[in-house]
Amino acid sequence: MHRIAELIPWNARWTGLADKIFAAFFLFSAVHAGDTPKADTAQGSNSSRPSADAIDGMVLIRGGEFTMGSELPGVRRNEQPVHQVKLDAFWIDANPVTNAEFQRFVTATSYKTTAERPVDWEEMKKQLPPGTAKPADEMLQPGSLVFTPPAGAVDLRNMNAWWQWIKGASWQHPEGLGSNLTGRENHPVVQVSWDDAAAYAKWAGKRLPTEAEWEYAAQGGLKGTRFAWGDEFKPAGKSMANTWDGTFPNKNTKEDGFERTSPVKSYPPNGYGLYDMGGNVWNWVSDLYRADAHVLMAKEPSCHNPQGPTTSWNPGHPNQSVERVTKGGSFLCHLAYCESYRPSARRGTPPDTGMSHIGFRCAKDAK
Repeated sequence: MHRIAELIPWNARWTGLADKIFAAFFLFSAVHAGDTPKADTAQGSNSSRPSADAIDGMVLIRGGEFTMGSELPGVRRNEQPVHQVKLDAFWIDANPVTNAEFQRFVTATSYKTTAERPVDWEEMKKQLPPGTAKPADEMLQPGSLVFTPPAGAVDLRNMNAWWQWIKGASWQHPEGLGSNLTGRENHPVVQVSWDDAAAYAKWAGKRLPTEAEWEYAAQGGLKGTRFAWGDEFKPAGKSMANTWDGTFPNKNTKEDGFERTSPVKSYPPNGYGLYDMGGNVWNWVSDLYRADAHVLMAKEPSCHNPQGPTTSWNPGHPNQSVERVTKGGSFLCHLAYCESYRPSARRGTPPDTGMSHIGFRCAKDAK
């Protein structure tokens, strides 16, 4: 399987225009489909309990029990039902892995990311609808999906309108070969697949956090609030995360100061001292994605250090056999469209797919 999402049009029909726009049928519906206007807010506890320790860019999260999922207005079905989860202590990176950090990994290992490798058509077609035609050879060259804002308002059901397959796009060239990382050394690395994130974590002597660990850490000690910082999206008019300002996807007014990714630690940390646990970039976690994962966990007599389901299932993506969970939302999320910068929000994404707004952070066991 290799970047399947990047070669499937949103309407799931092969149009014969493989040399033009290739949107991610599986990934896009996982990340955005079904999003409806979100105007609701809810009230909850605003008391936080900071973590006790931090070292080497990681924060120790004390073990405890928490409510996973959400029943607040406007949340998605895959975040329900809520259920109690108990976790042992663990360490988690204070911020997403940066371009500078990923560069050290690549320099030490000569690693090539998924986006930097050509597509294996023989492997890819196993995951596509029967009869799917082979795209033009140029579409099988290294590249990735890049957010490309349209000139004007578009149908928000058509992700083709703002995602384009760009040959040569990779972590080193996030918007294509004409772009680079100059001035973005401290931004989160993007255009990395789950496989790339897992490879980095192994090299660093760490691992990817589980979904439960990530969500517990994102809450920052708060209980029942909508966001990692409380219930109000912009308290006193202050931006708390890098999200989309203006009209999505064609006009970003940059009220938060950024058009795309922002340097890590640009916004206040949550109650545990963690940065970018909402917005900026989606975070890969270790779990396989199932749309009904919360339903299954809620049936268990106890839930202690859950590692996620053993199989992947997403009824909206019948040809995609494996997806991994992404958490946290990104700079593309908008209050009225993709309000996924909430701790409980979750999406399924093919593990071999990188995009302009997907990064990761690492975790490790507390010993």
